[in-house]
Amino acid sequence: MLTNHASQASKSKAILTLLQGCNSLRKLSKIHAYVITNGLHHHPDISGKLLNFCAVSVSGSLPYAQLLFHHHIQNPETQHWNSMIRGFSQSPSPLQAISYYNLMLSYSSPDTFSFSFVLKACERANVEPKCREVHGTVFRCGYQNDVVVCTNLMKSYAVNGSVDHARRVFDEMSERDLVSWNSMISCYSQAGLHHEALNVYSLMRRENVGLDGFTLVGLLSACAHLGALNTGVAMHELAREKGFMGSVYVGNALIDMYAKCGDLDGALCVFERMRKRDAFTWNSMIVGYGVHGRGNEAIYFFEKMMMAGVQPNSITFLGLLCGCSHQGLVEKGVDYFHMMSSRFNIKPGIKHYGCLVDLFGRAGKLEKALHVIRTSRAQDDPVLWRTLLSSCKIHMNVDIGEVALKNLIRLGSSNAGDYVLLATIYFKAKDADGVSRMRKLIKNQGVRTTPGWSWIEVGDQIHKFVVDDKSHPDTEEIYTKLEVVVQQAALNGYVQEESLIRASDFTSIDTECSGTSGSCHSEKLAIAFGLARTPEGTCLRIVKNLRVCRDCHSFTKFVSLAFNREIIVRDRVRFHHFKGGLCSCKDYW
Repeated sequence: MLTNHASQASKSKAILTLLQGCNSLRKLSKIHAYVITNGLHHHPDISGKLLNFCAVSVSGSLPYAQLLFHHHIQNPETQHWNSMIRGFSQSPSPLQAISYYNLMLSYSSPDTFSFSFVLKACERANVEPKCREVHGTVFRCGYQNDVVVCTNLMKSYAVNGSVDHARRVFDEMSERDLVSWNSMISCYSQAGLHHEALNVYSLMRRENVGLDGFTLVGLLSACAHLGALNTGVAMHELAREKGFMGSVYVGNALIDMYAKCGDLDGALCVFERMRKRDAFTWNSMIVGYGVHGRGNEAIYFFEKMMMAGVQPNSITFLGLLCGCSHQGLVEKGVDYFHMMSSRFNIKPGIKHYGCLVDLFGRAGKLEKALHVIRTSRAQDDPVLWRTLLSSCKIHMNVDIGEVALKNLIRLGSSNAGDYVLLATIYFKAKDADGVSRMRKLIKNQGVRTTPGWSWIEVGDQIHKFVVDDKSHPDTEEIYTKLEVVVQQAALNGYVQEESLIRASDFTSIDTECSGTSGSCHSEKLAIAFGLARTPEGTCLRIVKNLRVCRDCHSFTKFVSLAFNREIIVRDRVRFHHFKGGLCSCKDYW
C-alpha cells in the first residue's frame, strides 16, 4: 500500500512538472487523458493547474475549462472559481465572469484575486450597478484596505463613468502605493478631466510620493490635452533627472506633448535624441506635422519611417491625410489613401474617409467629396456629412450643402451648428427663405450646440474662458485690456467682421458657435489675459474646443502684428501659428 501511495505521489509530481511546461491545448489534452486513466483527476493541485491553463492561457479553451470545472472538480475551491472568473473577464463574454462570481458567493469566500477579476469584468461589460454591489461585498468581507482591490475598484468605477466614486475610493484608502496614484491620474485622464489629473500629481508631491515612467506618461498626456507646455517642460526636466529618458514610452509621450502644445521644435529635439523608436514614435511626428498643416514635413517623416523599416498603421495614414488636407496637397492625399490598402493592406476607417472628404472639400472639389461619401462603406456616418457641410460653407455651395443637411436629418444627427452653417450659406446666396427655414427648424426642434471655450496657460496655471465670460476673478482687468488690444489691432488694420447671421435670429444658439462677432469670444478674452499677464515677447498658446471663426482669426493676425507676439491657437481642426500679421494656415482652413 505504501508502494502504491509512493507511486501515485511520483506520478502526481511528474504530471505537475509536465503541466508547468505545457504550451498547447493538444499537449494538455494528452496530459488530461493520462490524469484520468491514473485516477488523479481529483488531485487539487493537478485539477487547479489543468483548469488554470484552459481558462487563462492564450493557448487554452474556455469551453474546455467549463467542462473541467463542472464535471471533474467536485468541490471547487476559491482558486478554481478565480480561474473561471479571470478567464471570462478577459474574454469577449465578460458577463459570464460575473455569473461565475455570483455563483461562487454561495459556495466559497472571495479573495483579493476574485474581486480584482470580477471588477475587470464589470469594467469591460460596462455594468456600474454591479461594480457598486461588488464594492459592498468588498467591505463586508474586510477587503476595504486591500490596495490591489481598491485600485481595481477605482479603475472599474472610472471606466463606468463614475470618476467621483473612484476618487472617493482613492481618498478612503488607508494605504496607497504608486500604482494607486498612477491609476487615479489615469482615471481622470481617460475621463477627459486633465486638470484633475495634474492636481493629483500636486498632491503626490506634497505627500512625497515618488514617480515612475507610468506617472510621467499619464501626466504628459494631461499636459498634451490641456496645451500646458510649461508644465510639460517641467515634466521633461523631471524625466531627465530621474533617468527615464531611455524609456520609449516616456519619449513618445514627450513628443506627443510637445506637438500638441504647438512646439514642433521641442518634439523634433526629443525624437532625434531617442535611441529606440517604435511606430508610435514616428506616428507622433507625422500626426504632429499633419495637424500643424505642414503636410510636406509629414510626408518626409513617413519616407524616413519606411527607410527605417518600421511598418505604418492606420494612425500613420491619418497623419498623412490630415497634413495633405490642410496644405491642399490633393493628389498626394489621394495617393496615400489608396496606398493604405494596395500596399499595406490597411482597411480605411471612418476617420480616413473623413480626411478624404475634407481633402476634396477644402480644395473646392465638392462633387468628388460627395462621391466619396456615397461610394464608401461609411455613408451613414454623420461625421462625413458634417465635414462636407463645413466645406460647403467655405465655398458657399447651396445645393450640396442642402444634400449634406438632409442626410444629417435622415440619420437623426443634426444639431444647431449644422443649421447655422446652412443658414450662413443661404445668407451669402441672398436666400432669405432658406435662412427663415433654418431659424424655424431650430425653434421647432429646440436643438442646442456645444458651448465654446478657450483656455490659456500662464505660468503653471490654466485659465478657461467662455463667450462673454464674467466669471474670472480678474474680469475687470481683462475687459479693460481687451479694449486696448482691439484699438491697437484696429490701428494695424483690423476691421471687425459683421455677423452673417444676426444673433437675435438664433437666440437659442451660443453666439460663439454661430460665428457672430458682436460678443467677446473666448479666445479674445484669453488673448487679452495672456497679453496682460506675460512679459513682452512671450508666445501665447491657446486651446479652443471649436473651430476658430473668421473674425477671431482676423483679430488674432492683427494682434500678433500690433504686439509683436507669436500666438499659437489649437482649435478643433488644426493649429494656427500667428506671427507678424500672418497665419501658418495661409487662410486655408
